[in-house]
Amino acid sequence: MSDAKAKPVDKMSFEEALAELEGIVRQLEAGEVELEKSIAIYERGAALKAHCDARLKSAELKVEQIVQGAGGPTTEPASFD
Repeated sequence: MSDAKAKPVDKMSFEEALAELEGIVRQLEAGEVELEKSIAIYERGAALKAHCDARLKSAELKVEQIVQGAGGPTTEPASFD
């Protein structure tokens, strides 16, 4: 994705951000990118990683709220005989 047409990170879905991040990693690992472009895509990669982390944390909190709202975990309480 070219820098001029790059979608703002905060407007991306988790899947879009992850796919772009994977592409950036491939480019950097190949080592065929000029230094200046490497720095620019590394910065974008850092922003994408932070976005993915935030989206995962948000999803985790939602699942936690669903579990708590449904009466808590489905494990049986310990028996105190």
